Amino acid sequence: MQRLFLVRHGPTHAKGMIGWTDLPADLSDTKALARLDAHLPKAARIVSSDLVRTIETANAIQAERTRLAHDSDLREMHFGAWENRSFKDVSADTPDQVRAFYENPGDIAPPNGESWNMVRARVSPAVNQLLADDPSDLIVVCHFGVVLSQLQRATGLAAYETFAQRIDNLSVTEVLIKDSAWQTGAINHCP
Repeated sequence: MQRLFLVRHGPTHAKGMIGWTDLPADLSDTKALARLDAHLPKAARIVSSDLVRTIETANAIQAERTRLAHDSDLREMHFGAWENRSFKDVSADTPDQVRAFYENPGDIAPPNGESWNMVRARVSPAVNQLLADDPSDLIVVCHFGVVLSQLQRATGLAAYETFAQRIDNLSVTEVLIKDSAWQTGAINHCP
């Protein structure tokens, strides 16, 4: 059995929709980082997206783990014209589109951004390749949308139900993979 540990990066304290904007993580909670490091398997490989908030978080918990090259396919959803804007501001400009984006996640995308289905189509092959490269446990330090995309694969939940899941910063969501079958372990575990 192979285990996949999806770790959401440290908080950015940004108030808007932050996808591909490259903001640093607040890693001042060293006790939380120590608990996270202690919770994760020491022999696992670790990888992050190429955005600084995940790189810094991965650096903070890497310890003796084997570090893999940053992967741009593990980035957060790209919010396009909604990037760095609050839900309230976006709702004032495009109320029907933003409501449809969250209420019917799938093919609806922000202007010049990605839909939920586009995110899943980008992330899942990258995760598949990382898992296929080596049968050892894998820690992916990533983003809310990336965690949800893999959680949806493991649970079979509809996209709308998946969007309703809470995934805290510095939390771990575990997926167990045996004979190509995915199932969840702990979801949104904050050690």
